[in-house]
Amino acid sequence: MAYLDGPGGTQVPASVIGAMAGVLEAGVSNLGGAFASSRLAEELTDAARRAGRDLFGAANGEEIVFGQNMTSLTFSISRALARTWRPGDRILVTSLDHDANVAPWRMAAADAGVAVDLVRFDRDNWTLDVEAVEELLTDRTRLVAFTHASNAIGSIPDVAAIVKAAHAAGALTYIDAVHYAPHGVVDVVASGTDFLVASAYKFFGPHTGVLYGRGELLDSLEAYKVRPAPEEGGGKWETGTQSFESLAGVAAAVDYLASLGEGGDRRAALVDGHRRVDEHLRGLTERFLAGLGENVTLYGIPGSEGRTPTFAVNVAGFHPDDVAGRLAAAGLSVWSGHYYAIEPMKQLGLLGTGGAVRIGFVHTTTVDEVDRLLEALEGEIGADD
Repeated sequence: MAYLDGPGGTQVPASVIGAMAGVLEAGVSNLGGAFASSRLAEELTDAARRAGRDLFGAANGEEIVFGQNMTSLTFSISRALARTWRPGDRILVTSLDHDANVAPWRMAAADAGVAVDLVRFDRDNWTLDVEAVEELLTDRTRLVAFTHASNAIGSIPDVAAIVKAAHAAGALTYIDAVHYAPHGVVDVVASGTDFLVASAYKFFGPHTGVLYGRGELLDSLEAYKVRPAPEEGGGKWETGTQSFESLAGVAAAVDYLASLGEGGDRRAALVDGHRRVDEHLRGLTERFLAGLGENVTLYGIPGSEGRTPTFAVNVAGFHPDDVAGRLAAAGLSVWSGHYYAIEPMKQLGLLGTGGAVRIGFVHTTTVDEVDRLLEALEGEIGADD
């Protein structure tokens, strides 16, 4: 089986499995005890925060928060921010994003009685233009929630420019980096964002959400938490007992990514690793796009620049689910439908017709797998029954 469904989740390397199993074998307790298994929990938590710091380029580990998944973390932050909004305020979401960075903000806005503006991506260049964001910004805009890369069509917007525009209007920013994190260097300091969130299972780790929040915001906002929980730092936002084995898996996944490169420290190795991966994936992207037949419609940037190696396509005469089923039978795993990218599919006019087939490469994808995919799209699927 060729795993070409990276945007829906990646396979886990042995080092991550070993790290998680090792915690369960060793025995672990909750935080705050005077005994070895509790101290292990503290060590695992600290190590995971340092790993998140290096992955995101944050200033320190106390700006890193863990949760069940990206969606739950986003709901938590949206609920806290909504308490600071007032009637007449506005927030801004985009049609390029996964619904986990749209629905929580819509619901929070409804609770707070504030308006929601939707920025659409440009169908000519397939990305989110800064000018489109600026047109909807007002002095009452309190938040701009947008994606680092589209999980549907792969487009990568100009993150730093959007953050700059939002801050100039007095708004905070919340970036969904779930789809971008496996493919590029995340740098919260360079972008200047206030919040950024990702999911470890998209970058070869366990099902755990990882959030960066600017330190003063994490400390000043009111979290929905139990009274004994910390009043500051990442722990303030981590409800209940964490999955310590998952935290070990997150740290191991970051180490795995760093092992793909070289450098004087883990952050430098991560940056170098992404550079090497990008070279490989650009080659695969160009090979795939050049090999698409006339029976395939591509929704997205037709080249390797400004995108991740994620492709939304449809095959003439076939429902997306049928295409995914036929490819699975040929040993090629892909997704079909809307994959929670509700707004992109609505803008493309595909939401009511079955969505599209989503194909996604990661660094383990090979040239042979891409060629098998192209042959299947043109041969087994493109031919009449």
